Amino acid sequence: MKSILIALLRTRSKSAVNFQKVLTKYGCIVKTRLGIHDGVMDRCSDVGLIILELAGEKKQNRELAKKLNKLAGVNAKLVEISLKK
Repeated sequence: MKSILIALLRTRSKSAVNFQKVLTKYGCIVKTRLGIHDGVMDRCSDVGLIILELAGEKKQNRELAKKLNKLAGVNAKLVEISLKK
């Protein structure tokens, strides 16, 4: 089974610091991190998309999602997916 956490930051410039603090606390369960935003150079977007591949136990993964969702301007969804048998 793979656990993927997808987070959308509505106000990236305001929520990024607190978002990073939470990620640092759970850093040992983050296997892969990908950050995407629409802006480039002088047209930097304030909306950000973060995709995390998690390697923690289900309880830890759910706890991380819950903590991120408590942050203003953040919407996080935990997705667990596995191969069909």
